[in-house]
Amino acid sequence: MQKENDSENAAVRLRWWQRAPRIPTLALFAVVALALLGTFSLILATVEAERTQRQQAARTSAILESLDQIVRAAMSGETGQRGYFITSDTRYLAPYREGQQRYAAEMAQLRRQMGNDLPSDQAELMAEIARLGDAKWAEMAGVIELVDQRRIPDAHARVLSDEGQLAMNGLRRAVAKLEDIERVRLSQAVQQASQAEGRILPSLAALFVVIVCALALGLWQAIRTAEAEALAANASVIAEARDRADILAKELNHRVKNLFAVILAIVKMSARGDKAAAPAVDRIAKRIHALVTAHEVTQGTGKDQTVDFADLIGKAIAPYRSSSEKCELDGGELVLPGKHAVPLGLVLHELVTNAVKYGAWAQPGGLVRVGWSRDGNRARVLWEEIAAEGATVLTEPGGEGFGSALIRSSERQLGGTIVRRFAERGIVVEMDFALEGGEG
Repeated sequence: MQKENDSENAAVRLRWWQRAPRIPTLALFAVVALALLGTFSLILATVEAERTQRQQAARTSAILESLDQIVRAAMSGETGQRGYFITSDTRYLAPYREGQQRYAAEMAQLRRQMGNDLPSDQAELMAEIARLGDAKWAEMAGVIELVDQRRIPDAHARVLSDEGQLAMNGLRRAVAKLEDIERVRLSQAVQQASQAEGRILPSLAALFVVIVCALALGLWQAIRTAEAEALAANASVIAEARDRADILAKELNHRVKNLFAVILAIVKMSARGDKAAAPAVDRIAKRIHALVTAHEVTQGTGKDQTVDFADLIGKAIAPYRSSSEKCELDGGELVLPGKHAVPLGLVLHELVTNAVKYGAWAQPGGLVRVGWSRDGNRARVLWEEIAAEGATVLTEPGGEGFGSALIRSSERQLGGTIVRRFAERGIVVEMDFALEGGEG
């Protein structure tokens, strides 16, 4: 009796230890969490960079408008002053006074737009613009005063002097320099926003790879648990272990989908209330939706269901296609058994991620060409990568990595062959497998 109790306790202890989290699993989930935090920080940085760009664009536009109005006001005042000098008609003083008022208002507006905390070069230019503008208006006021006093020869002499012309030319030069500085700052803001956007897609792709690795490790853990329990229990316990493994795999898949949902919610929350950021957030959200769809494709369908190959390859490459990552798909109708979806989906995902990291899509201008056909009861798929002219392509690796092991495993499950060769412009993969048969 005591021996039976000891055996039961040992079995309970074994099953509890098997269910406990493993160190590799905890480490991988920590990596997933760090990847999520890193992606979130990149998304925030992108939104902030685009907000800075919009603010700088609005600031530059307002400053350029104010500078233009300052020069126009001086020119308007000069036109009125010259007309009054020539004709002594007080009606010419109207544009002079209007320009004087507009000059004062625009100078005050420009100071508010520039702010108090200015770099030394801009502060010097602001002081120079104010000094030259005031000098120009002082010269015009002096001429008008001489005309009012009927001292026409003195007024004529002052008009012919270089005082006003030098002030006006200096004002134009100072305004042009300040405009150039503002345009350079706007160009820098645009460049920073573009760089921030360029970092988003690779980070999302890396996050997807990490999540797929987490799924693979979770599936591996579930399989190990099922095998260990099968060796230690009878048929009913084996069935229970398999059910538990399926639940664990589904739960892991559910949590991964929740992670995508959390990322999408964070992206939308980051730009809530900021209508100007909506286009960038919408582009990021569409990429995330495409990643979710690609993840669902790799999970496959039931064994009794079917899947269309065109839909499978289309969803696998959707998150990565763009104007610089070109893809050509060519093939007729090819309906696959549902049990082929998982191994074939994982192979396609491996090929796509390798193309992004090392292959044709690692540099702009690359092309991925996928063709498929059906020959009786067999399917043939040709994957070709054509790198851009002058681009560095992946050469044949010296050892076998996880991707190669995954392809060999999928080859057995498909009941066919997957042959890879490295051409001059990139990798070529030929797949040949039966539409029926393969491992169950």
